[in-house]
Amino acid sequence: MASGVSNQAYADAAERLHADTAKSTGAQLATVADEILSVAGLLRGQPRLRRALTDPSRPGADRSELFRSLLSGKAAAVTVDALTTLVAGRFSKPSDLLDATERLGVDTLLASTQKDGKLAEVEDELFRFSQIVAGTPQLAATLSDIGAPVAPRAKLVGDLLEGKVEATTVRLVQVALEGLGGRGFEASLNRLVELTAAQRDREVAYVTVAKPLSDAEETALAAKLSTIYGREVSLKVDVNPAIIGGVSVRVGSDLYDGTILRRLNAAKQAFA
Repeated sequence: MASGVSNQAYADAAERLHADTAKSTGAQLATVADEILSVAGLLRGQPRLRRALTDPSRPGADRSELFRSLLSGKAAAVTVDALTTLVAGRFSKPSDLLDATERLGVDTLLASTQKDGKLAEVEDELFRFSQIVAGTPQLAATLSDIGAPVAPRAKLVGDLLEGKVEATTVRLVQVALEGLGGRGFEASLNRLVELTAAQRDREVAYVTVAKPLSDAEETALAAKLSTIYGREVSLKVDVNPAIIGGVSVRVGSDLYDGTILRRLNAAKQAFA
């Protein structure tokens, strides 16, 4: 959802939904989020519908009314109003509508979690699960297999996580199985960690070290990065002895690699 027109359509729908749910409870918002994500699932499986709903030759009001007729009686009024507002906007390509619908559902789910005061827990749980997946090749292969149906993979996620993490975490991992914004499973997990942090107005810094940092070292690193990026930073620390020493930090597309492994590799290349 990178284009300006798609972003404007999303912003209009998000504003409408925010106004209509300003007094909603976390549970009510979670229900709306689930409805929006269900609609995203419908759009994912219906490319012809996506094309019809983003056809630039049809007025936005006509596209909106078409979608309203499809959703009427199947979702709450606030959900229908937000999604028809979305469809009334302009999209550069049909897939942008799916991306915007997914994002609206995820952001609404995160807003519900924020009302319940559980965002920090969800952010950490998503990151910890992403580490487990990355460190377990068989699990990674199973969950990342786009050729396999989503339902059994979602059931596996439920069996692994339900009762051990927040319900929002389970739901977001299931969203990642669908491939958020066309990403692979593990990239989708990382993106969801970043969106959860953004809901808390924080930047995510992925930190790799050879041995665990002390509390004082984590605090100092977070403070330094916060100064650089002008907002609070949420550290996601991965301990990997293979780097030998030093530290690697990635924030968005910025990479600061001060590991001994990088220096050794650079030295090998210089002598090659």
